[in-house]
Order: sequence, then structure tokens, then C-alpha cells
Amino acid sequence: MNILDDLLSTLDSEATVIDMRQGPYWTAVLTRNCGLASVIPTTHHHHGDSPVKEAGSLLDRSALELAQMARSESSLEAAVGMATINSLLEIDEQRCVDLNAADLLAEQGKDKKVALVGHFPFAQRLRQAVRELWVIEKHPREGDVAESEAQRFIPQADVVAITGSAFVNHTIEGLLNLRGPNAYVIVLGPTAPLSPVLFDYGVDVISGTKVIDPETVLRHVSQGATFRQIKGVRLLTMKKQ
Repeated sequence: MNILDDLLSTLDSEATVIDMRQGPYWTAVLTRNCGLASVIPTTHHHHGDSPVKEAGSLLDRSALELAQMARSESSLEAAVGMATINSLLEIDEQRCVDLNAADLLAEQGKDKKVALVGHFPFAQRLRQAVRELWVIEKHPREGDVAESEAQRFIPQADVVAITGSAFVNHTIEGLLNLRGPNAYVIVLGPTAPLSPVLFDYGVDVISGTKVIDPETVLRHVSQGATFRQIKGVRLLTMKKQ
């Protein structure tokens, strides 16, 4: 079993797929709840192949079939799968607090070395709050380090923060395996599943998103909204007990 298998095994699949939207940045799936997952940019232009094989008929599939798409090597299909998983999770809000991941990282990273996998908007602010920050990115910006350097920096970090998008590109377990034995590990972002399953894999905190207004979220996603533009969500943080 791996982390994705364990996540899938917890789902109650007796739910109807009501709606699904995929914009340039986000995917949203509505079953009993609404779930989000990031769309990973690709430089490939699909003229002959089909990155979403059954596009146009996905609403005819069961919720579990859509969730299983999280295994796909197509990032667009994997995003559908992760959004479906997030829509099916029964989030235990008694285990959650309203806490922004940026604030948590600044608190936990004070005077420490932090590895942040994924360039988040708060990266520059975080750099001022911690002893040392390595932002590890597939498409590095100025001051970032390339993802090929993950094996060098993550084992050195006191705090490791990994974007939930690592579920979409199937790098999550490899990244978690790089952590030091005493590292404090956070998985963050709207794709991050708010599920205690992650705690079995060395994660200490999950900072994710709960959709509280599905209609608004679906509309924003389908109109190309970035996460900052999406209304109708609540940021939740779940800590290991």
C-alpha cells in the first residue's frame, strides 16, 4: 500500500458526481462535497493525443472511478482524481483550526532551516522570518533552487513544507522519504487532502482547503481564477494528535 492507495481505501464511494470543472489553474469536482486540486502547467500541445481521455463524459462515471484517476500519468486526469478524493473526504473539523499555512510556517521555521517545495506567494515574506529558506521548484524563479536539488536540501531542513500538488505529479512519497528523522513536515495548499492518512507517512500538519460555497467555487474555476481569486473556501489546518 502507498499513500494514494490508503487515501482511496478510506473513501465512501456511494456518492453521485454532480459537476466537474477544469480551468487553467484549478480543477473542481462536486460530489457530496466540492473538492479542489491544482492543474500543473504543461508545455506539451496535445494535437494527436488526449490528456483527458473521456472528456465530455466524466459526469457519467462513478465517484470512485473519478477518484481512481489520481493514479493517471496525465496531470490533467490526476487533478480530476485528486479533486474527487478531496470532495469525498469527510473532514473532521474538530481536529482542524483556522490557520493559514504561511503563518504556521513562519512560526515553526523561526531560527530554523526550511525547505519549501513549491513557490508560494508568501515565499519572500517567509524568507524574512526563518533562518534559511530553500524554495524548491520545477520551474525555479530568481532565488529558487531546481527540483533536482531536492535530495540535497530536504534532508538538511528542520521544517519541510510540501505542496499538495505533489499528489498530482506523483512525487509526494519520494519527497517525504527525503525528510530528516526529526524534521517537522507540513503538506499544504488546496490540493492537500485533509485526511489523517497522511500522518501515517510522517506528516505532522496538513494545511488545506474546505469548499463552503460550491457554486461560487465552480464558477470561479471554470472562468480561469487563480486561487487568490476563488471565493467560497475556508483555509483549515489539521495537526497530528
